[in-house]
Amino acid sequence: MQAQVLATTADMSREEWLKARKEGLGGSDISAIAGLNKWKSPVAVYLDKTGQAPDDEAGEAAYWGNVMEDIVAQEFTKRTGLKVRRKNAILRHAEYPWMLANVDRLLVGKKEGLECKTASEYVKGDWDGEEIPAAYLLQIQHYMAVTGFKAWWVAVLIGGNKFHYQRIERDDEIIQYLIDIEKDFWLNHVKAEVPPAFDGSDASVDLLKALYPQAEPNTEVNLPKGAETLIDALDAISMELEEAKQQKQEYENQLKDMLKDYETGYAGERKVIWKSYTSNRLDAKRLKAEQPEIYEQYVNQSISRRFSVK
Repeated sequence: MQAQVLATTADMSREEWLKARKEGLGGSDISAIAGLNKWKSPVAVYLDKTGQAPDDEAGEAAYWGNVMEDIVAQEFTKRTGLKVRRKNAILRHAEYPWMLANVDRLLVGKKEGLECKTASEYVKGDWDGEEIPAAYLLQIQHYMAVTGFKAWWVAVLIGGNKFHYQRIERDDEIIQYLIDIEKDFWLNHVKAEVPPAFDGSDASVDLLKALYPQAEPNTEVNLPKGAETLIDALDAISMELEEAKQQKQEYENQLKDMLKDYETGYAGERKVIWKSYTSNRLDAKRLKAEQPEIYEQYVNQSISRRFSVK
């Protein structure tokens, strides 16, 4: 099987590129659909593909990732002797047209590709041994699904001073899983215009803030069917959390009593610390009352929404 070319990207503007990406699901969308991306939720992918997503400029990490892509590719060639070239095109699966691939590099003379990454020092543990982050593994298997290739390489610069690369073999079981979830998402959500439910990820929290930043004052609505079931579930889990919180506090109090005046205690291989510290907090209420002009100079007003069920 050979991938089709959806569009050439050599002279494509960013606006045209973003529009072309809406024609299907790319490698960076897959981890979100599978629930493995803490920065992006399934509903965010849906809103993006249907043109309803709020404007979102690429962050610093994405910017520097693009800047460093050439350097990572060059270093990969230097260390492996394998030559790579750009593929200035958005590729499309021959059988499943909603599966797209905008690959970093292809290896010259081989049916293999290269994914270039940069990573923070804080996540270096994700690259220990032969492991790679699950989100990147799905992305690479997605590219192999689209191209029909049997292997793909990943090269990553970690913390700006550690270079790691490895070869990933095609896994047809994972690829069939990706085909199934992508087909379901594209046909039963994007094309059917049925948004997936928001999940409990931070990505969903941030997206809801962006979509609905401010409530219209004094407005009311009757919630749709299913709201009462969600509220009952919320009540139940809130009760469980409160009980767990009290149980946690009980265990902590018993350990504190064992420590008494000692700062640190040892229990086998574990260390228990109950340390004194001093904190300085600004008395904003008093400052506002006694020095209102100074208070007004330094106060920052922000609008947020508080959620509650009564």
